[in-house]
Order: sequence, then structure tokens, then C-alpha cells
Amino acid sequence: MPPSPITEPLAFAENVELTLGSAAGPVNVLRGVTLGIAAGESVGLVGPSGSGKTSLMMVLAGLERPSAGRVRVAGTDIAALDEDALARFRRDRIGIVFQSFHLVPTMTALENVAIPLELAGRRDAFDAARAGLDEVGLGPRVLHYPAQLSGGEQQRVAIARAFVAAPKLLLADEPTGNLDGATGRMVIELLFRLRAERGTALLLITHDGELAWRCDRIVALADGRIVGEEPADVPARVLGG
Repeated sequence: MPPSPITEPLAFAENVELTLGSAAGPVNVLRGVTLGIAAGESVGLVGPSGSGKTSLMMVLAGLERPSAGRVRVAGTDIAALDEDALARFRRDRIGIVFQSFHLVPTMTALENVAIPLELAGRRDAFDAARAGLDEVGLGPRVLHYPAQLSGGEQQRVAIARAFVAAPKLLLADEPTGNLDGATGRMVIELLFRLRAERGTALLLITHDGELAWRCDRIVALADGRIVGEEPADVPARVLGG
């Protein structure tokens, strides 16, 4: 039999360097990071504060341009895109959930979720946004503004917005960091359920070891380098246990 063709990961960062300026001089934030995420795979990214986790996520999202190396997502070299094309690509292919929700305070929950669809010119933007909010249990709250919602409800709005355009890749940066334990567990159950139903690849940044173990694979970052990588069923070596 002929060998099976090699399939490129859905998201692939290869030898990525990121150097940022500071008052004390250039800072090497990422140092030769190579990471692939397969279609539908979930990866937990762990490591101490300042290790480069969020910076790596920003590079994969096209929100930071790498100083060296290449980044491909869904077969596209995102470094080759200009800012307008990159914004369109991110809108259509990548969902992002931040720790601090990042909702527009002057927009209702419905309007917040509809943003990426409106930007794409979708005539059904508000119908799809309403369906997305129904799916996260916020149907009765669609006309509420962020200040009228609890932290857990705001994060559910953010999750609905991240999934509404059916992204291939979801990036989540400490999505439970601003929530209490019970609310955080509810939000994570929702995030993993929607991801599984849609077959969306997930990169999850977390300080919570138990949460990282729910992913298919755990990658540990320290000082801008990958220092460990294991299937999630053997987490102790990665997390130093």
C-alpha cells in the first residue's frame, strides 16, 4: 500500500520567534516555538505567568506578527495577509474567548454576538445571533447590556460570539479566570460541549491543571519555549507533579 499522505495541522506555528520592545530593551517573548494543532483537537497550554502563553495565542490569531518563523491556519499563511485580509480571515476562521469577556458595553447581548456576522454581510446576522444565545441559555437576556449581566452570563455571550461564525479554531485565554468556581465549571462544560458538537479545534490557556487534563494534549511553555508535551492522560510529567 502507498503511504498515507501527510496532513498539515489545522494550525501550525513553526520556529516562531516574538521579540517586543520595552523600556529596558528588546524582550524575547517566544523563542523558536513549533506547535501544531490538528483539526478537531483540543490542546491545553500551561505554564507560569510570563511564559509566553498569551503571546503564542495572539500570534496564532494574527493579533501579533511573529518576528521570525511562520504561522499557517486552515492552509493560509497568515503572515502574508495584509491587515484587512487578516481581519476577514480571523472573523471567518478563528473564534477567541478572553478572560475579561471583551464585550462592547454599549451593545446588547444580541448585538455583541451579531458583530462578526454583520461584518461579513450576513443578512441573517441577528437571527443567527439569537440562535447562538439560545444555545448558551441566554434567550431571555438577548436585549440586556453587559452591565446588566453577571460575569458568567457575559462569558456565555462571549462564547456564543466566538462560535457564531463556525470557526475552525477556537482560542480561549483563561476563560474562567474572572469567574467563581461553580460558574467557571458551567462555562467550561458549555465550551467543551459546543466545541465537540462542531468539531472545532481548541487551544485552551489555563493555570488549572484539572482543566488542562480535559484536553486531548497538554503543552507546557516556560521562558518562551515549549518544555513539555504529553497526551492528557499522563499529565504529571508536564505539570511537574
